[in-house]
Amino acid sequence: MFSLFACKAEAEKVVNKTAERNAIIDSTITVFQKQLLKSQIDSVFTKTNFNGSVSVHQNGKILYEKINGFENFKNKKPLDSNSVFAIASLSKQFTAVLILLQEENGKLKTDDFVSKYLKEFEPKQFEKITIKELLNHTSGIRDFDDGLHSKPGEEFNYSNKGFYNLGKIIEIVSGKSYDENLNELFKKVGMNHSFTANNFDGKHFASAYLGTAKNFSEVPNMPERLSARAISVPAGGILSTLNNLHRWNNALYTGKIINQASLKKFLEQSAEREHAILGKMGYGFGIMTNFAQPTAYFHTGYVKGSASLSIYYPESGTSVVILSNIADESRGKSAVFISHKRIKEITESLENATVSVKETLKKTAL
Repeated sequence: MFSLFACKAEAEKVVNKTAERNAIIDSTITVFQKQLLKSQIDSVFTKTNFNGSVSVHQNGKILYEKINGFENFKNKKPLDSNSVFAIASLSKQFTAVLILLQEENGKLKTDDFVSKYLKEFEPKQFEKITIKELLNHTSGIRDFDDGLHSKPGEEFNYSNKGFYNLGKIIEIVSGKSYDENLNELFKKVGMNHSFTANNFDGKHFASAYLGTAKNFSEVPNMPERLSARAISVPAGGILSTLNNLHRWNNALYTGKIINQASLKKFLEQSAEREHAILGKMGYGFGIMTNFAQPTAYFHTGYVKGSASLSIYYPESGTSVVILSNIADESRGKSAVFISHKRIKEITESLENATVSVKETLKKTAL
């Protein structure tokens, strides 16, 4: 019996020592991450004169956060952590999640034909388009006329109209407006400073501008214009803040919003996209995914003046949110996203290095 107690005590010592070593390793790596992010992302702000907000959280703790520039260029009101940005196509993942929640409730199936719910899809060329194909942009439908780019399911063709129609399906099967469904989702996640273009309370809006800080023009009728058919709330009409988007990322990818089966569908690389700025990638349901390491789930967003990027690295639980509210379109769309692309490169390099170092150190410690 004495021998058993001695063995148990020795085993507990080993476990405790391992836990202590791992905690020291994690703490040391966190210090390194903070220093590197500050050095490299601060440099991006300086080189590009970035007007916006960048925040990196890991498992709910802040690794980096910097807010620079103006919420309103006319009266020089500065941006702060409460500034509400138009997040543009980041909105699509919210619509995808609402569809998956309806599927969990037995109201639809993502393999259903859209024509089951919407009469405009009953003509022969549209009748076999599925909800899944709207979600991953392989429906073939055109945004600006009534034809098809390609046969349903064959090619990736990015479509705001597809997500507009997903919003209509949500309303039909739930018996509630899209805004009502989304507000319930915001409440569930605790996103108290997120809105649609239809129900924004008008406080702390990061007004959208074109041009530069010295020569700018305000984008008119914001955010109301985002609810118009050409964009639509389900495709690009959500407004949110840095912290609310971190809250969304953490809740979504840790299974607190949709179940694991739905999350698997959401993330599955069911299509391929050649992004004009970020290159080749996989596409799930309103979300983009890296082909190479590190594993990353992300999406860009752009409406006139407002460029956004949200990233989540599941291996480390790291959430990255980049929001801006002025764009010099005269330099081209690629130039609008220079800062966003560079910060993605920085965080991806750090993610790869961090995962590798942790694995090596913890194996050595054992």
